[in-house]
Parts: sequence; structure tokens; C-alpha cells
Amino acid sequence: MADLKQLARQIFQETLAAIDIPVTMQRKLRRERTRLVCGEKTFDLRDYEQIRVVAAGKAAHAMVEGLAKVLAPFIRFAGVVAAPTLPQKQVQGLKYFAAGHPVPNEESWKAAEAILALLKKCNGKTLVFFLLSGGGSALVELPLDARQTLEDVQQTHHALVTCGASIDEINTVRKHLSAVKGGRLAIAAGKATKITLGVTDVPVGKESALASGPTLPDPTTVVEANRSIAEYRLAEKFPATLRRWLDEGKMPETPKVGDPAFRNAHFSLLLGMDDLFHPAHRAAEAEGFIACCDNATDDWPVDKAAEYLVRQLEELQKINHGQRVALIADGEVSSPVTGNGVGGRNSAFVLACVEKIAGKKMAVLSAGTDGIDGNSPAAGAVANGQTLDLSRKFGLDPADAFRRSDAHTFFSRLDDVIVMGPTGNNLRDLRILLADR
Repeated sequence: MADLKQLARQIFQETLAAIDIPVTMQRKLRRERTRLVCGEKTFDLRDYEQIRVVAAGKAAHAMVEGLAKVLAPFIRFAGVVAAPTLPQKQVQGLKYFAAGHPVPNEESWKAAEAILALLKKCNGKTLVFFLLSGGGSALVELPLDARQTLEDVQQTHHALVTCGASIDEINTVRKHLSAVKGGRLAIAAGKATKITLGVTDVPVGKESALASGPTLPDPTTVVEANRSIAEYRLAEKFPATLRRWLDEGKMPETPKVGDPAFRNAHFSLLLGMDDLFHPAHRAAEAEGFIACCDNATDDWPVDKAAEYLVRQLEELQKINHGQRVALIADGEVSSPVTGNGVGGRNSAFVLACVEKIAGKKMAVLSAGTDGIDGNSPAAGAVANGQTLDLSRKFGLDPADAFRRSDAHTFFSRLDDVIVMGPTGNNLRDLRILLADR
């Protein structure tokens, strides 16, 4: 079973290695002399007097690198980049911000101001590239209400991500509170031609969830936002300035389909769910596993997701009797913070599986492709059928650790955390469940 844990780690590492953003950018965004081919759209660069770039997310640096290679050597651009860290090498013409994630910081605020100032100068002869990846919601932020401070924004963000709401509900609320989300950057860019390139594994039809949809028409409404605020009793957790703003009825509706700002706006998925599933599936099969992919648990509560996926692995085992099997799942699970421990949704998912796989020839890994899991220094964790017995020898209780939101500490004691640092990628989370014959 120790081998199963190692194989799960290996499959995860091979999957990450197969996702190369700059190479993918050059493959999917082709330049033919002065013509730029993006999906089914072709743009003649001679039609534009200036090119601007707005990059926000954990994969921002890799996306900028890829775009620079596509446009090189004669085309220059200016723009703003907001990422968790500064790049090893900066691209000339771009202004960089080491913004906050998972909580917005002062650089997140300054990045938002710089982006709005940049877009304000755009016109019909401007081509704007929006390079978006996961984490953009925190990395670029500015409230609609000018009376709110950074501390207010941080308190609001913390209330949203810890209330137990689904990611869709969280996005609905923050889109309606923000000056840069829910299509408002498209509005800010006015008549400019806008090309949004995304790195995300959000389901088809939910592209506006990426970075809270700053350049796409917002399908959510004020009514839905207020419903979530009431259901999760968020008002009492919000700062006083935001409560007053809400009480005054100041929440405006977000831009919708049909707004003129979207007539010249284009969205293309650079890397998506299939780009995560395919290399993971191939890596598992290369190790002799019969592999199956399942994305049904995206946005499920962590306990429900753990129960479902372990059961699916067992069913896969029965169908393929005598064979090693692998179940690959992606997306995010919902894991409300219920204590003051260290961890995130990935280690919490694995912790929820520990008792379910106890004594079985199984291993479970869950990790963020960005290399980060909640407030921990790890990407996630891995466990097998011996983890429960081993944890008891160390005096650890998985149920207690789960209640205290302390999954990272639990797995650290067992040397089962996955530490890799920021990867420069972000296709959300990958879960790998293995079962031996």
C-alpha cells in the first residue's frame, strides 16, 4: 500500500509536467505574419494602434511568457500583471504586483486601480488581452463602494470563503460587490477589442466563475446575491461600511448579455478540464491501472464527495475484478472552516477518506495544481489503507483533526503532505484514487 501512495504522487507529478502553459499558448494562439488566429477568430494586428495586457491569476507569469513569445519580436505591449509572486524575469512594458491570495492585500487593491487606469485609456483601436487563471478573484480586487477600506475588503472576503457557501454562491456575491468582477473590466475597456484567454477547469457554461468573470456577461443577479447573503447570515459577518452600503440599496446589477461592451469581446479556453484529465488518465494507465475520470463532485461538500468517490472506486474495482483501478476527479470541494488549524480543502478531502479506506488496498491523493492548499504550505496530502492505524500510533484522531480544520498538521506528522511550492499553473484541484487487486 505504501507503493500505492508513491504511485499516486507520481501520477500527480507527471500530470503537472504535461501541462505547459507557454507551449500551449503558442499552439492555440497562432501568429501568421500580421494575423493572429485564436480559435475560430482571426485578428489583423494592423487594425490596432496599441496592444494592452491584463494578466491575473496563479498562472499569470506563464501566460504572459507564452503571449510574449507569440507576439515577439516586433510587437510591444503595455499592461498589468497580478500574481502571488513576482516573476524571475519581467517582460518590458508590464507593471507587476505581488498580490494577495487567498486573501486580497494592498497589492491586490493597487493592481485593480492600475488595471482600471490602463483600460480607461483604451479605444476602438486598442486590442486588449485578458489572461485569466485561478486565484484572480483575490489577486485583483476593489470595492464598488469607495468608503470601504482594504481591511473591510479582507473581512468581507474571509466571511465569504468560510461561510460554507458553494463557490457559485460566493462568486455571485463578490461579483456584485466588486468594481472589477462580473463583467466590469469589459465595461471599463469600452470599445476596445477584447480577447480573454482562460486557464481553468470550470465546467462548460460556467466560464464566468473564472476570476469571478471580469470580462464576461454575468448570469447572476442582485436577487441571488441577496439570497446568499441572507441564507449564510453574511451581513452580521460583513464590516459596518458594507452593511450600511447594502442597507442603502446601493448594490447595482452586473453587466448582462447584450451590453455593447461585449460585442467586440471574445473568450477562449487555453487549458481546461480535459487538459487535466487526459495526462492524469494516461499516467495512471501507464502504471497498469484501468482508469476512469469523474467530475461529478465539483463543488460538493467534502464529506459527500469523499463518500461518493470512494464508493465509485469500489464499484470500479468490482467491475474490473483482479485488476488495478484508478479514479481521477477534478474541481473543487466545499470545506467550511470550523477550527483554527492548518490545512485546506485538499488535505481535508483526504482526511475525510482515511476511515473509509482503512484496511483496504487503496490510496487517495488530493492536491491543488497551483501547489497551494488553503492556509498550509502544502498542495495537499495522500493516504492509504494503513493511515488510520498509523495515525493512532501517533496519538492522532482524524475526526478531531477534521473538526479543527487541521488536516495539514495531521498529515505532516505522518510525512504524507505534498509540498512543492507555487507551480505557476492553476487548473484547480486533482484527486487520484487508486485500488490494488
